[in-house]
Amino acid sequence: MAQTSPETDLILDTRDVDRYVGKQVVFAEMWDPASATEIRRWVQALDYANPLHYDEEAARASRFGGIIAPQSFTVAMDYGHGCHPSCIGNVPGTHLIFGGEEWWFYGGRIRPGDFLRQERFFAGYKVSDTSFAGPTMFSDGDTYHYREDGTLFAKERATSIRYLREEANRRGVYGKESRGVKSWTAAEMEEIDRIRLDWILSNREGATPNWHAVTVGDTLPRRVIGPHTPLTFGFEYRAHRQNIWGTWRWNPPEGYQDPAKENAGFDKDMTYDFEAQKIDPRQKDGLYYGPSSGHLNPAKAEKIGMGGTYGYGASMNAWHLDYVAYWAGHGGYVWHSKTQFRKPAFEGDVTFFEGEVVDKFETSEFGMPTVRIKTRLTTQDGDTILTGSADVALPHVR
Repeated sequence: MAQTSPETDLILDTRDVDRYVGKQVVFAEMWDPASATEIRRWVQALDYANPLHYDEEAARASRFGGIIAPQSFTVAMDYGHGCHPSCIGNVPGTHLIFGGEEWWFYGGRIRPGDFLRQERFFAGYKVSDTSFAGPTMFSDGDTYHYREDGTLFAKERATSIRYLREEANRRGVYGKESRGVKSWTAAEMEEIDRIRLDWILSNREGATPNWHAVTVGDTLPRRVIGPHTPLTFGFEYRAHRQNIWGTWRWNPPEGYQDPAKENAGFDKDMTYDFEAQKIDPRQKDGLYYGPSSGHLNPAKAEKIGMGGTYGYGASMNAWHLDYVAYWAGHGGYVWHSKTQFRKPAFEGDVTFFEGEVVDKFETSEFGMPTVRIKTRLTTQDGDTILTGSADVALPHVR
């Protein structure tokens, strides 16, 4: 239905969305299986220097016998960053940002040559009043990732935040007037580089903590990524396999019009041109045209309530997963993860990571001993950009 804010009388028209609740949506798939080069590109773009994922000799000497993908790479095996099934239907005058992800993993790893098939469903939505843009839609989409033999590899629930772009511009919460791009001194960069290297060295060998040795209150080593720039944002975007020209196709049932191809209510210069892309692939790749183009185009960013170039929610969730997995080592496994995105990573900022063990389960719902990690990602100014949790299996040996 059309949603009216009791405080502002602004209307968010969600009537078109209602017809898709609970339905299967977004019929698209990758053409090719994953490659070792794509896995390497992923960890390079996300600054995740775990030898298992890029160093052939180190990976062959490990228990895995060769390159494996980090669990975060699962989202790159899919079309749409996991976001598309949560952004279905026309909501006039809106744009969107990614609001969070929840993942369930069911065992196993992705290796070069693996292929995943997806089923996607629009789960539903709610509307709340926000300081960012007034009446705002929080919508959920589910993606099931299956191996070629039909077994379930992972499930993702993605949350999109769809908001009135003109109202976001008027309020200017993230407007360029309220923030500037930080310049870093040589001394500050030296400290950032020190923290980054210390984290890489903290578990380069992949040691896994014993469940009995881990104590509630234990903290994870501090990590830092950044400073973020349009260059790093571009690397991250292109590391998603779907954002490389020609890597995926629509595969809807015969006679079915996939709602992912319909007008979502975005501004005309923030949409794909599916006909033009047949000649010019830029028209559909998202970096130059489409909803994601505001990430790297400051003029477009300013039209959707952002004060400049900014990063991707999918990257932040991957940072969270990689951070926990590095601490857990070669013998650890993330069974469940949930993150909430509080604000984007903006150009010029750095992102600091902190994590803490907050609970232990000798008999968990996953059928094995796990620990629960809480994470928090912040800027150099102390602003929180992500909060998260992860349930991680560890060896249970006396």
